[in-house]
Amino acid sequence: MAIWPEHHVTQNLLAEAKRGDRAAVNRLLERHRTSLRRLIQLRLDRRIAQRVDASDVVQDVLLEANTRLQDYLNDPRLPFHLWLRQLAQDRMIDMHRRHRGAQRRSLDREQSLAASQFADQSGFDLMGQLADHELTPAAASIRKELEARFLTALEQLDDEDRDILLMRHFEQLGNSEVADALGLSPAAAGMRHLRALRKLRAILGDRPSLSLNFDSKKHSSSAEDGDA
Repeated sequence: MAIWPEHHVTQNLLAEAKRGDRAAVNRLLERHRTSLRRLIQLRLDRRIAQRVDASDVVQDVLLEANTRLQDYLNDPRLPFHLWLRQLAQDRMIDMHRRHRGAQRRSLDREQSLAASQFADQSGFDLMGQLADHELTPAAASIRKELEARFLTALEQLDDEDRDILLMRHFEQLGNSEVADALGLSPAAAGMRHLRALRKLRAILGDRPSLSLNFDSKKHSSSAEDGDA
């Protein structure tokens, strides 16, 4: 399930906002609040997330978006959700730099979360998005174990590979959207995605894979034609 709101509704609200409708601006920003929260919970450094509430980061991003919205409306170079995503990414990068600089020693003493902890973070609702309520208790237990192993494997990838997998499979961005967000051609974005998938599968090895749409054959076709 895509985390971003329907495009056509967003476009209508943008048109109303450009005509000076403040109520439309409020609706536009508010309808993206949940999406931003999921994005930030997914991508905020785990150690920093123990000190910073995702809701506070969301509020900061929405305030900045409100301040800069007119500039965006005058020159919308990216789709609105990608523009918001970029604001959130910049905010998290800045927070990471400041926290790492001010609290390097204390943060470094807190080791990365173990695999068992990944699956039990009250503020980390990624697995909630992927939950299948039709699973039996036994199957759900196996799935939880596999999800934890998957997240651990994801942490072993470099930033570039992890980023594109999160964009494609958790944010549910299409290949052309990923290309826009990264400043790449669709063909280059598709190949980067395929390489990242192969690295992830190599880390996971021959164990059972998760039913999270990580089928390299399925996605290789979208990489080869340059779009999804």
